[in-house]
Amino acid sequence: MTTPEPSTPATAKDRVHRSSAGIAGGVLLLAITAWLGIDAIVAGHGRTPWLALAAMILVVPLIVAFTIRPAVQVNDERLRVRNPFRLIVLPWGEVGALRSGYSNEVVSKAGTKYQLWAVPVSLRARKRAARQEARNAADRAAGASGGGRRGGLGGLGSGSFGGAVPSGPTRAQADRVMDDLRDMLEERGGKQGAQGEVTVRWAYEVAGPALAGALLLVILLATG
Repeated sequence: MTTPEPSTPATAKDRVHRSSAGIAGGVLLLAITAWLGIDAIVAGHGRTPWLALAAMILVVPLIVAFTIRPAVQVNDERLRVRNPFRLIVLPWGEVGALRSGYSNEVVSKAGTKYQLWAVPVSLRARKRAARQEARNAADRAAGASGGGRRGGLGGLGSGSFGGAVPSGPTRAQADRVMDDLRDMLEERGGKQGAQGEVTVRWAYEVAGPALAGALLLVILLATG
């Protein structure tokens, strides 16, 4: 995990965006790694316990870095991006754009791109949202004309057995998060309290243990 730096602490006012699927996958991988590693340490013979320990020291920080650690924290002053190996803090005044494609990115006014690991793009979710939007559009059109499924259900409403059809467009979760971030940028980008410099800090608390585990594993393999 990460320790917040004194200069840019996370506050209670922050809105935090994280990938629930990534966290669930990370917890599952950590459980499997702990099960296999501890079993090898306890029941293994010869150099096996040491190899298992070295592998765990290498793998556990990497699993945490890519699944549990990523987060995007926003408040009225800045956008705080916690990626696997870096922590990027961008005041809203320094954010040039928020882009969505095959990945979600924030681009500083200097032109530097930073990927938002905590807001992964799901093409499947986008397709599912597009299909739902098409159904909602058809339901709205049927409701406006007084026909379609509304009449077939005895006036109980269209589409969802009496449920209201959303008036706005249906969006995938990641796209909704990006829409919210763009709204924050538009609202706060020119404010005086949202100015400053972009800061980037490497996550030594993740890289250090992983490098130590890799070095120990190489030494054990080389001396075997």
